[in-house]
Amino acid sequence: MAHETATPAPLGTTSAPPPENTPRIYVACLAAYNNGCLHGRWIDATTPDEITDKARAMLAASPVPGAEEWAIHDHEGFEGASLSEYASFETVCALAEFIGEHGRLGGKVYGYFGNDLDAAIAAFEDYAGEYRSAADFAEELTRESGTEIPSSLEYYIDWQAFARDMALNGEILVFQTGFDEVHIFWTR
Repeated sequence: MAHETATPAPLGTTSAPPPENTPRIYVACLAAYNNGCLHGRWIDATTPDEITDKARAMLAASPVPGAEEWAIHDHEGFEGASLSEYASFETVCALAEFIGEHGRLGGKVYGYFGNDLDAAIAAFEDYAGEYRSAADFAEELTRESGTEIPSSLEYYIDWQAFARDMALNGEILVFQTGFDEVHIFWTR
C-alpha cells in the first residue's frame, strides 16, 4: 500500500482566510436589483472613502448601464447590531469601529439604545465592569461600601434579588454576553 504525501503549496500562493469578525457590508446595485439581476459586492467597513470608491467601482461594473444607486442588502461582523439599508458609509464605519472596540457587548448595547450610536458610546462612560453574575456585582458593591454583614446573616442575603431590584429600579443595566459573563452599567 503506497502512502501519499501532500505536496505543499508554493510559497506566496496561499492566503489566510479573512477574519470572520471583520465588519463588512454587501452593497447592491439598485438598478440591477430592480431589473431582476443580483449585482453587488462585499466591502470591508474600513473608511468611508474606501467604501465609496469600491461602491462606485461596483456600480460602474453593473450589467445595467448608468447605474447610480446602491443599498446595503446584508452585513456581517457587526455582532448582531442592525444596519439600515441606506445607512451612510460614515455610520457604517463608526459602528464598525465601536463593535471593534466593544465586540458582542457593543452590539447588545447599541441595540438596547435603539441603534443610537451616540447613546451606546455614552453608556460606556458608566460601565461598572464584567462579573460572573449580577448577584456578584451586588455583593461586591455592598462589601466595598463598608457595610458590615454579620457572619450569622451572610447566608440569608439574596444577592440575586438585590441585583434584580437594582435593575428593576433603573439603577443598573445588565447585559449577558456568555456563560458566567455579565456586564453592568450604571444608569446615572
